[in-house]
Amino acid sequence: MSAPLPTAGDLVIVGRAASVQFLRPISCRVIRILDWITYDGWCWLDVYQLNAKGDAMARRSIYVQPAGLEVVQAAPTPRAPSRAGVPPNVRRLPRAAGTPPATAGRGSAGRG
Repeated sequence: MSAPLPTAGDLVIVGRAASVQFLRPISCRVIRILDWITYDGWCWLDVYQLNAKGDAMARRSIYVQPAGLEVVQAAPTPRAPSRAGVPPNVRRLPRAAGTPPATAGRGSAGRG
């Protein structure tokens, strides 16, 4: 039975328990788990190595045992959309007074 894999966004400490190459532990933010072929109990992670302030210093691909990773902070849960049907990162521009709202998918129907 293998250890659970970290998820994208997790803050992890990678030390000697995760891989012998890390004599001094480093802190990393997981970008993704790479689907490369590995030995059982090992995985490749795409991470940002962080400095003491928590800022990204370098992007790295590291080969580790998930059982040896120390998850310091789990990935934040995504927030729910604030408006029905509109992603939270889409901004609506103001309309001129008296202009009807644009409807998606109608194209030039009704115009002749």
